Amino acid sequence: MAESVEKRRPRISQSNKEALRNPWVLGWIAAIVLVLLVNVGFIVTAIVTNPGLVDKDYYRKGRDLEQEFIALQETRHRLGWKMKLDAAHKPHVNQPARYTFSVVDKAGVPVAGDRAVISAYRPSDASSDFEREMQQIAPGIYSIELTFPLKGIWDLTATLHKGTDALKITRRISVQAP
Repeated sequence: MAESVEKRRPRISQSNKEALRNPWVLGWIAAIVLVLLVNVGFIVTAIVTNPGLVDKDYYRKGRDLEQEFIALQETRHRLGWKMKLDAAHKPHVNQPARYTFSVVDKAGVPVAGDRAVISAYRPSDASSDFEREMQQIAPGIYSIELTFPLKGIWDLTATLHKGTDALKITRRISVQAP
């Protein structure tokens, strides 16, 4: 009687001729399912994160990147400015968020520039980018209220212009849904 029960209930073994009861077949099916799940994960990640948009003038910018980097480092070293870009709180879509940009020299004395500009760049949608002039609220301290129209990742670049010199600081932020 025990023998007839074992015959009716097929077991998972290598000698089993039924495909779905053979561990090798089950292993291959599991491997294929795993590969498909990893690919779905990659696709979702690609859609949700930065798609890596290419700048329209990428060749010139790439060609001149090293010279621009060296010039920026030399200007930074020569001026010795320390820059800081802070937010009062985490930004939310369509709600104003205050940003403060402060600049001091080597001795810690505030740097009063000719003008300070902040640029908001959205890596996934260039049509949403914008640039605003910041207001000087004290020597070396500039402020602005920004309202972001879309949630997601934004790169903020604050630039201080003083005479022929200009230095910038970039900060990546994440704008949350309300």
